[in-house]
Amino acid sequence: MSSPLKASFEKIDPVFGNSFYLEKFIDKSCHDKPQWHFHPEFEIVYISAGDGKRHIGDHIGHYEDGELIFLGPNLPHLSYAAEGNEVVLQMTEDFLGKHFLAAPELQAIKGLFERGKTGLAFQGQVKHDIGHQLLAMSEMPAFERLVSLLKVLQTMATTDAYQSLNANGFAVTVNPQDQDRMEVIYTYVETHFQRVIPLEEVAALINMTVPAFCRYFKKLTNRTFTQMVNEFRITYASRLLQGDHLSIAAISFESGFNNLSHFNKQFRLITGVSPREYRQQLKNLVH
Repeated sequence: MSSPLKASFEKIDPVFGNSFYLEKFIDKSCHDKPQWHFHPEFEIVYISAGDGKRHIGDHIGHYEDGELIFLGPNLPHLSYAAEGNEVVLQMTEDFLGKHFLAAPELQAIKGLFERGKTGLAFQGQVKHDIGHQLLAMSEMPAFERLVSLLKVLQTMATTDAYQSLNANGFAVTVNPQDQDRMEVIYTYVETHFQRVIPLEEVAALINMTVPAFCRYFKKLTNRTFTQMVNEFRITYASRLLQGDHLSIAAISFESGFNNLSHFNKQFRLITGVSPREYRQQLKNLVH
């Protein structure tokens, strides 16, 4: 059985002498981050080749010929394995100072940061043009790297070759106590998503009454706990659909649904297609 997914808080510290974090991975199998994670920084991810699937907040989709995405803060996310090199760049909104985005020359970039809060996926040639700049940045001295980043952000801000993912993550800034609570909740769902999880059970984990927990979770994530569990189950099901060895009915039960009709309805609601259509799309990507 494939291992389920867990959203964990990821603490990011820039390398000394830099105002943002940048890392290039030649071999993606060596990329040892949590599979599904969130952090308060903005993030740019470039994957140079291959097809794959992405799960960002409540968005589930697939990409072809590599990937370039710009993600806002506190969006739980992962990308399934693909070919090629990968660059990950992370920065806070004020990485160049509190009033950085107030400069008139940076108004386009300010708009990019606003649009990026729900996730952007870039397309066409601009995806690889920006990607090549990101790959080259890892070899640059600090000042040239900063100038190159501003150019990358300006290109992202002024192109129309992108798709808005409209992904919802955590609706408010997550403080350390909330981070700890959310990790407890996500870890519990990871372990128990294949059965019914009563609200009383999960509320007790963080010492709340059910009504208080429901209000707290909705305020923090902009979704109900039931919606989050269903998204988790559908993400798990989408991994199982990559193979042909299980029937859709078996995948439904394996993913925590005890009713095939409900599974089909939730899968279409979250992904936009039926499980059968999703499996066929995956086959078309491979062939």
